[in-house]
Amino acid sequence: MFDFAPAADADKTTLYDDLLSAADALTAGEADTVANMANISALIWQFLPDLNWAGFYRMVGGELVLGPFQGKTACIRIPLGKGVCGAAAASGDTQLVEDVHAFPGHIACDAASASEIVVPVIRDGKVVAVLDLDSPLPARFDEADRAGLETLIDRIGSRLT
Repeated sequence: MFDFAPAADADKTTLYDDLLSAADALTAGEADTVANMANISALIWQFLPDLNWAGFYRMVGGELVLGPFQGKTACIRIPLGKGVCGAAAASGDTQLVEDVHAFPGHIACDAASASEIVVPVIRDGKVVAVLDLDSPLPARFDEADRAGLETLIDRIGSRLT
């Protein structure tokens, strides 16, 4: 059994270093992508404060389909190019949105969400999933979050596809 806990007073760099180490240990040697996505969602939920949703959408048949997550029920299917997740999947670029209500075409699965970050999971040059984090706080995510989450996906992305 694993027992991961973030340090209570950790700065973001330390927090993401600890999250990365925990994610690496938890997914090492596990081939089941759904299990890995589920555990990564749970780790992120445990490690990062001020979230109201953390999870994955998987690319299935040319659209994003809900994967493992932590939080309230969510939209099941998202077309490419629609909302923050669809924009990340279509562009292959991380989307960091300080105010989701100002994002053209935002999909409000949870009306409490105020900010969002979505990191694409890329395999063989193609987006195969996205990691989506929502917060009820405006501007919750910053460049340190982008760097930490992109490093996480770079390190363990092959275990999520």
